[in-house]
Amino acid sequence: MSLPFFVYGTLRPGEVNHDAFLLGRTAAEEPARLDGAVLYDGPGYPYAVADPGTIHGDLVTARPGDYAELLVALDRLEEYAPGDPRNLYERVTRKVVRVADGSTVLAWVYIAAPTVAARLRTHGERIESGDWAARF
Repeated sequence: MSLPFFVYGTLRPGEVNHDAFLLGRTAAEEPARLDGAVLYDGPGYPYAVADPGTIHGDLVTARPGDYAELLVALDRLEEYAPGDPRNLYERVTRKVVRVADGSTVLAWVYIAAPTVAARLRTHGERIESGDWAARF
């Protein structure tokens, strides 16, 4: 299933991984938000954790010819392998809200794996704004 990606950290425009992974591979990038999740500092990169809250980010739609390659590249970046208990992130589908018009779309989101999420809830540094770009 070719879904857009909701990015909320180092893949957002202006962040360190955007150009390396997304530049020239996207058909659209637009501001969006993910409700039902909060943001924690990694440090150096963020984690989304399923909890009441909102995360601000961008909805990224891959160019059709680049989708398969981009999916593999982002899974590798996030060190995600389906079913691997060592995953730091899980790739899941979630409804994401487009900021421009309030419409929702189903998108891939990398969220903290269950063991990581539990540790972050107990010991992590939450980014209260829900916006990685505004964390400082």
